[in-house]
Amino acid sequence: MHSSTGSSEPARVLLVDDNEAMLARTAAVLTPDYEIVGAAKDGPGALAAAGLLKPDVIVLDISMPGMTGLEVATSLREAGSKAALVFLTIHDEEEFVAAAKAAGGTGYVVKPRLVPDLMLAVREARAGRSFVSPGR
Repeated sequence: MHSSTGSSEPARVLLVDDNEAMLARTAAVLTPDYEIVGAAKDGPGALAAAGLLKPDVIVLDISMPGMTGLEVATSLREAGSKAALVFLTIHDEEEFVAAAKAAGGTGYVVKPRLVPDLMLAVREARAGRSFVSPGR
């Protein structure tokens, strides 16, 4: 068994959203180019899955019951997670973008722009570059 960081293996992505339909749509958008290793519907589930699955990228909703995506991101960083974080959210206000960046997010995609933006945001996050949906 060998470990490879080359581009021959697709990036491993964990999806986190409390909406089942959105999880399915997100998976459908990313599946051609990425390996979806898991999905979680809340913050504690996301933290457990991230620790267990060690994804390369976590696509994270901000508004979830109990624990917000911003709180999840902060906890992941405190736990030493190296996963790139891409927020996928309905919030297009600048303060949310700033809060997402402060929490360690490299990508910020608004849900109406899921199809045109998410693949690009994940690719940029994997490369260590930030991406924010245009036109917010």
